Amino acid sequence: MSQVRPDRLAAQLQQSLAPVYFIHGDETLLVNECADAVRAAARAQGYSDREVFSVAAGFDWNAPLAASDSLSLFAERRILELRIPSGKPGKDGSEFLRNYAERPAEDTLLLITSGKLEASARRSKWVQALDQAGVAVAVWPVEAAQLPAWLERRLRSHGLRASGEALELIAGRVEGNLLAAAQEVEKLYLLHGAGELDADTVADLVADSARYDVFGLVDTALAGDAAHAQRMLSGLRGEGVEPVLVLWALAREIRTLTAMARELQGSSLSQVLASHRVWDKRKPQVSAALQRIRGRQWWQLLQRCAHLDCVIKGRAAGSAWDELLQLTLSLAGQRALRASA
Repeated sequence: MSQVRPDRLAAQLQQSLAPVYFIHGDETLLVNECADAVRAAARAQGYSDREVFSVAAGFDWNAPLAASDSLSLFAERRILELRIPSGKPGKDGSEFLRNYAERPAEDTLLLITSGKLEASARRSKWVQALDQAGVAVAVWPVEAAQLPAWLERRLRSHGLRASGEALELIAGRVEGNLLAAAQEVEKLYLLHGAGELDADTVADLVADSARYDVFGLVDTALAGDAAHAQRMLSGLRGEGVEPVLVLWALAREIRTLTAMARELQGSSLSQVLASHRVWDKRKPQVSAALQRIRGRQWWQLLQRCAHLDCVIKGRAAGSAWDELLQLTLSLAGQRALRASA
């Protein structure tokens, strides 16, 4: 049907839904956001069922074949989602994708997300078949020269307007990492709110001199190092970091891990890690947390996050930093060692 740029996908989704969406590239953040946009548009048009398959070594392609051939319960529309991090479906996968593209299932939207495609893959029959059957979205890296403009659009979506110097400062800090750039925008919005940003304000809010970082705190807690996590939390408090920023980082990770824990009921750990595109360097911490915390314990942590949000906003009694300590140590698999200083 068509090739669509990531920044034009929203406009295409408003016009009509294609039977197939194929999103690929090595910018994980943008691939995931494009996929989120497709899911949201599909849900708005009644696609209430969703089946997700994560393709890894030894994947059985009979599973999505059976799913595509079966009728959805109560004749509801559904999303059939394939996640192929390697961008290489193999012989059986290539055959399945070619055949599906020729005869898409009724009342089904096929959403495929993939890592970067090699040049040979882009010329392959299965890719060409998907391109003809629906919408293909190729996600290319944002070059260094394009990053300030990308940041400006991202900030504007949060109601923030930044000066040229401020944009250059943020771009220099994230060093081309889009995920880090998105996180910086979130932090700026949480700490500053909507409005104008100049270079001095940005420097004050995201100073490189900070000894402790909220994302480092999250990884330390995931690894189960309760004592170090407690010291880092005290350091963040001592440096004047706002509790809402710490909660945002912890809650964001806990929500993701809750979803991963749910998927573990039907998939292997390696498949779940691959489907959520967990970086290799973070796999040990994430794996440790998923093995240490089980089932309803994740929902209990989410409930703590909701309560903590009320405490921070003054809607519930308690000390925000004491509550953050309890949440951090629970994530690390430990009880509080002592009251936070």
